[in-house]
Amino acid sequence: MKTPMIIIAAPSGAGKSSFVNAIISEFDQLGDTTTYTTRKIRRGESEGNPYHFVDRNRFLELVEEDFFVEWAEVHGNLYGTPLHQIEDFWKEGKTVIMDVDVQGARTFKSKYPDSKTIFIIPPSLDELRRRVIGRDGGAPADLELRMKNAELEMAHAEKFDYQIVNDDFKSSYGEFRKLIQELLGLS
Repeated sequence: MKTPMIIIAAPSGAGKSSFVNAIISEFDQLGDTTTYTTRKIRRGESEGNPYHFVDRNRFLELVEEDFFVEWAEVHGNLYGTPLHQIEDFWKEGKTVIMDVDVQGARTFKSKYPDSKTIFIIPPSLDELRRRVIGRDGGAPADLELRMKNAELEMAHAEKFDYQIVNDDFKSSYGEFRKLIQELLGLS
């Protein structure tokens, strides 16, 4: 295994989940963790896809049990990555790939310095706003918070090992795919 962990971060709506979902369908060498969250299920989602949905009390119980390798509050909701999933993928010889927020990326990089980080940059904040509204079927209640957080997150893009601008999914994904192949030692 050339790279033990690949961490993808981006503002909400920039396309990080789409990139991860597409790449794991192509490469058996990758394992994607399923994050736990307290946020509400969106249309088209279900338990375990793309998250394990739990209430705040259960999430805090899991924190007390040291269940998560990292967790954070993002946009008023809690998100955490289970340690056992990472360890299970490594036992299978897989590279762990995951999409997290900027805080999570920083935590993972400090705990796993050999990991590689990729930041997905939206072409503009206006386009990001349009994508979030389109994805959520209308302007979510926390839209302005997401846009404010997006600006703060984008200020950290240069701290990542790689940056990819997602202006056109097909071409941006091609660039992403080539990078993942290099990180897996397949090119």
